Amino acid sequence: MPASKTYLTLPLPDLEQLPAPLYFRYDEFGAETHSAPHSHPWGQLNYAAHGVMQLDVGGQRFLSPPQYAVWMPPGVVHGCYNREAIVYRSLYVSAELSRTLPATPCTLQISDILKAILSDFAARGVNIPQTPADRRLAQVVLDQLQSAPLRDDYLPFAQSPLLTELLAALQADPADNRSLAQWALQVHSTERTLARCCQRELGMTFGEWRQRLRFLAAIEALEAGRGVQQIAFDLGYSTPSAFIAMFRRQAGTTPEQYRLANRAQDVSRGS
Repeated sequence: MPASKTYLTLPLPDLEQLPAPLYFRYDEFGAETHSAPHSHPWGQLNYAAHGVMQLDVGGQRFLSPPQYAVWMPPGVVHGCYNREAIVYRSLYVSAELSRTLPATPCTLQISDILKAILSDFAARGVNIPQTPADRRLAQVVLDQLQSAPLRDDYLPFAQSPLLTELLAALQADPADNRSLAQWALQVHSTERTLARCCQRELGMTFGEWRQRLRFLAAIEALEAGRGVQQIAFDLGYSTPSAFIAMFRRQAGTTPEQYRLANRAQDVSRGS
């Protein structure tokens, strides 16, 4: 959590043990909120259906935009903070069932089927599936999680001072269009060295990391009500179409479709 701001502490659920092997939880958290580091004997899927949630695990940062969820195995100490307001979806998984899911914290890609079931359960207030139909849907959720594409992190962070300086500058100004060769001059290195560092520390190219950073910034801008053209130029794109193409690759939908879907969610929640 950034030390320069005071964040409102979120209360933790008062559960000593799970009331069922799968327990669904829903909430809405305001901007500038956080939870203190904690752990529990069950696994937890953390998903932001609206907004971007950040979770910290032992100095490692995981981000949950609406296409990805963060999985926490049982016993892992973690905390979260939310710079902007989020619509939160969570699934608590018993220790026994958690053995069928990843053994370390990770980011899971969320399918449309899984999103739809979580949205349906939230709308109906289903915490513990009781009916045969809801139990079948809960089993589909577990099946979808077990087969979900795995990522170590959606937006990984560097450890070396060389890359840390570069990535911090991009976070401060995602519109910076300097090439990797230009950045190499800035940090007194070579393009080849920086490219190797990106693959070794981030697991992806410099260009892919920058696209993901811009996607996260775009989500926040869309939810703040800014226009697609203005967002595109603010993020360093020469044309709105280039920005829309990037957003579609990351989200599977256009920025305007994403905005309309969120408005529909707002209406369904009565806001």
